[in-house]
Amino acid sequence: MKSENAQSYIRMFENLSTETITGMDAFVCPDVKFKDPFNDITGIEKFRALLDKTLSDVTEPSFDVTHRAWDGDVLFLRWTFRCRVRVLGDWAVTGMSEIRFDAQGRVCAHIDHWDAAEQFYEKLPVVRVLLRVIKRRLRV
Repeated sequence: MKSENAQSYIRMFENLSTETITGMDAFVCPDVKFKDPFNDITGIEKFRALLDKTLSDVTEPSFDVTHRAWDGDVLFLRWTFRCRVRVLGDWAVTGMSEIRFDAQGRVCAHIDHWDAAEQFYEKLPVVRVLLRVIKRRLRV
């Protein structure tokens, strides 16, 4: 069951749309925890709302899962998320996800690990200049 739910979960992201996130109740816990550099939420409705917001904020979203590794009840995924952001253009973020499963094999936690400074803030025109100055000062 865990493996089937993992495949359904990965497919949901690889085919991210309003329709795919509607059916997540079948393989995600009601009290799922999601955490990334910008969010720390609990509950399937909040998670669904976050994914809906992502879909409304970007166009042409795509997740490409490139690597998978299991360790007990934890699935580690390496992925690249690409999209088009209004005003900023094409965007790509590469990261890792730690997906935890409960005793029934449903996703109960999703923790994303990616570098928000390098992959987000440094791409914002005003912030980019400030971060470059800081990085230069910290280099050995």
